Amino acid sequence: MRFTRRAVLATGLAAPGLALAQAATPAWAPTRPIRLIVGFTPAGTTDIAARILAEPLSQRLGQQVVIENRPGAGGNVGADVVAKAEPDGHTILMKTVSSGAINYQLYGARMPYKPEDFSGISLVVRVPNAIFVNPGVRANTLAELVALARANPGRMNIGSSGVGTSLHMTGELLKLAAGIDLTHVPFRGAGPMMQEIIAGRIEVGVDNLPSVIGHLREGRLRPLAVTTATRSPSLPDVPTTAEAGFPAVEATAWFGLAGPSRMPRAAINRINAEVEAILADPAIWRRFDDLGGMRADLVPGGGSTPETFDSFIRAEVAKWSEAVRRSGASVEG
Repeated sequence: MRFTRRAVLATGLAAPGLALAQAATPAWAPTRPIRLIVGFTPAGTTDIAARILAEPLSQRLGQQVVIENRPGAGGNVGADVVAKAEPDGHTILMKTVSSGAINYQLYGARMPYKPEDFSGISLVVRVPNAIFVNPGVRANTLAELVALARANPGRMNIGSSGVGTSLHMTGELLKLAAGIDLTHVPFRGAGPMMQEIIAGRIEVGVDNLPSVIGHLREGRLRPLAVTTATRSPSLPDVPTTAEAGFPAVEATAWFGLAGPSRMPRAAINRINAEVEAILADPAIWRRFDDLGGMRADLVPGGGSTPETFDSFIRAEVAKWSEAVRRSGASVEG
C-alpha cells in the first residue's frame, strides 16, 4: 500500500484528536465486587435468573457479581436498597414485574421509591406463571378447580411468593374472571409456599414456571394452566388459561437489571453490552429454556437497550396499575 505525505500528515494530525476523544469517554470497569440484589428468597425464579446471569457476567466484567437476597414486601425491600445505593455501578438490582410495576399501584403512598429512582440496564428474561394444586385436590383442570371453589366459597387458599408479585395478581385475576372466593396466603418466597402446598396445608398455588417446574414434572404438584398466550414448550401438555376458558387471566413475569438513578452512563452501557453478549450465547438460553423461560426479545437477538427497557417498564406500570384497580387487590391480601 502506498501512502502520500499528505495522508501521513493527516493521520498524524488525527491521532491526537482521536486520543483526546477516547480519553474523554473512558470505558467503565468495576473496581470491586458488584452486589446484585435479589428481592426474594433463594431458589425462587428471581434468584435462579440472577444466578444464571451472575457467573458469566463476573467473568466478562473481571469482578465477582455477588448475589444478595433481600426479601420482603413483594420485592420492595431489595429494590429500595438499590434505589438508595451509591450510583457508581457496584450495586444493581434484578428488577421484577412486582417491584418494577405492580407494586406502585398496590402499595400507593407506602411505596418507598418511585420509578424515576432507577436507571434501566437491560431486560433479561420473561417467564410464564403456572397455576397448580396439591395432588390431593379434586381438580384436574382449571374449570374443575373453579367449580370446586364455587362450591366452597372462602374455604380454599391460594398461595403466592408475596403480596404484589405477578403470582399474587394472577390469583386476583383468576378470582375476578371466575367469580370465585379464594383466600390469598402470601409467603416470603416461592420455596416456603411450595412446601406448604406439597404438605397439603394450602390447596392452590401460583408460581413462576422456572422455580416450580421440577415439582410439576415429578408429580409433587399438579399443573392446571400456564398464564401466557401460548403453551410453554417446557410443559406442552398443560393448557393456557385462555384454552381453559379464562382468557383474562394472562400474566407474564419478567426479570431485568437496573441500577440507581444517576448511575454513570458508561457503567450502564458496559453492563448492558456484557448482558447482551451473554444473552446471545445459546448455552445460556438452553438453561433458561429448560426452566420455561422466554427470550427477552424487545430487540432482535434478545435483551434490550436501556432506553427500550425503560419504555417497557413505563408500559408495564400502566398495564398493572389498571389490573390492580380492576381486581381491587390490596397489600392486606
